[in-house]
Amino acid sequence: MDARALLIFLAVGAIAGLLASLVVGGGGLIYYVIIGVIGSFVGGFLFSALKINIATGSVIVNQIITSTIGAIIVVILARIIA
Repeated sequence: MDARALLIFLAVGAIAGLLASLVVGGGGLIYYVIIGVIGSFVGGFLFSALKINIATGSVIVNQIITSTIGAIIVVILARIIA
């Protein structure tokens, strides 16, 4: 993974984390990035396992939606566990 791809990955994670925090609460840039990146993996796994395909026409928008849904799930599960 080159530097540009890593920056895009972190930016998508930050956006997804921000959107998830608007839905379920939370705050802080580092928090957004961490939750967004973890949510990216969780959302990608769930959408793949359930064979859900989001067809918005933009790969980045698809990834942001998937990551946001995954991040919401991660935050809710973390709150249930804690």
